[in-house]
Amino acid sequence: MERLDVTILGKEYPLACEPSEKDALLTAANMVDRIMQRIKASGKVAGNERIAVMAALQLAGELMNAKSPASGLAVGDYKRKIEDMHRMVDAALGTQEKLF
Repeated sequence: MERLDVTILGKEYPLACEPSEKDALLTAANMVDRIMQRIKASGKVAGNERIAVMAALQLAGELMNAKSPASGLAVGDYKRKIEDMHRMVDAALGTQEKLF
């Protein structure tokens, strides 16, 4: 493990990561910092905790809408399809149990 210090909203955070993950972690920390700085600069949200929650919601929304290059489906679409399959399997198993 390697120690890595990142700065988000002017505050340093010591992190540990594998050397192979360092670049990705730095990129992620920079992205979070940029989003939080933008939210803070808007003046619409006060308090670092609230700013962090708003940034997390924005990033989660972007992740859920991110398209898979292979299928063109968004991550959220995969989640909904899996949930639909679970319901169909549960319904089918419920029907089978009633027969026995």
